[in-house]
Amino acid sequence: MNDSVNRPADGAPISVVLAGGGTAGHVEPAMAVADALTALHPDVRITALGTARGLETRLVPERGYHLELITPVPLPRKPTGDLVRLPGRVRRAVRQTRHVFDDVAVDVVIGFGGYVALPAYLAARGGVRRRRVPVVIHEANATAGIANKVGARSAQRVLSAVPGSGLKDAEVIGVPVRAAITALDRAAQRAEARAAFGLPDDTPVLLVFGGSQGAASINRAVSAAAGELARSGVAVLHAYGAKNTLDLRTPEPGDPPYVAVPYLNRMDLAYAAADLAICRSGAMTVAEVSAVGLPAVYVPLPIGNGEQRLNALPVVNAGGGLLVDDADLTPRFVAEVADALLTDPPRLSAMTSAAAQVGHRDAAERVAAVALDIALSGRAARGRRR
Repeated sequence: MNDSVNRPADGAPISVVLAGGGTAGHVEPAMAVADALTALHPDVRITALGTARGLETRLVPERGYHLELITPVPLPRKPTGDLVRLPGRVRRAVRQTRHVFDDVAVDVVIGFGGYVALPAYLAARGGVRRRRVPVVIHEANATAGIANKVGARSAQRVLSAVPGSGLKDAEVIGVPVRAAITALDRAAQRAEARAAFGLPDDTPVLLVFGGSQGAASINRAVSAAAGELARSGVAVLHAYGAKNTLDLRTPEPGDPPYVAVPYLNRMDLAYAAADLAICRSGAMTVAEVSAVGLPAVYVPLPIGNGEQRLNALPVVNAGGGLLVDDADLTPRFVAEVADALLTDPPRLSAMTSAAAQVGHRDAAERVAAVALDIALSGRAARGRRR
């Protein structure tokens, strides 16, 4: 990036609004970009848009960034009462967003989809006596959502995680991932990570998780395979979700440990401790797992529009993972695939290399650089018009 990024012409901090509330899949990429923005430009002013019911109410303040709440605008896919109420919600949310833009003197908006993205895109279009605000869009999923499809029509730059997202002229850069993950050296932190979870140094470790809420079908299949896994000499680190319970057999003397926790606060250590993962294939999960080069068995969520399967395909096709339907994830399958992979170091090594080659470790920095360059260009243009 040009050195001028660190020297705004008018001396005022560059102001960036991040629109990506609702789920962790929207909030986490936004927070990764926020961290990259502050690393590139320490004086940048960052404001995150969110709603009172989204995960951002916890995640954004925890990361030290300012959060402004607006009316959520869920876009119904079927005719419901929400469709009737949609125009009023949109107008209210756009009005609220414009007030935020004015208060923070926004230079650029970065949108990630979700409940707050559409109002941000519409507010950025300006109007009578209002200047247009440049927009950068990032689409994390293999199939773009409605909000990003609308916003992409007038955005200055459109970025995506994978090819074929449905957004015209999108530049493929991967999913922004936080630095604690992208900088992770699994081999170097293996001993520390295993000690943190009470896992032995000399035993293959299977990491199991189903996203922030857990996945009941994955929990059932893996827990039921605990005996077979133990007999194969496999230790397990299993995050089952705070709202779920896990029915585990009583271990036999000398069994490798089966460490079951509701939630993993240190995913970086979990990735470093593991040799193989069984997990869902949400965009953020695939991005993190591939960025650290961890071989994985991806189990796409069996509902929705099939985007989780599409998220995993680039890694699977490259040889960095396997894909199994939720209905086919049986205890027998878990035991057999874990035994086959975890007792085959050359195959695991090849999968590690393949996953790492597909992963994008610099996506957050690339989004941040694009946004800062656009913000500075806009300032320079406004300065010339004065």
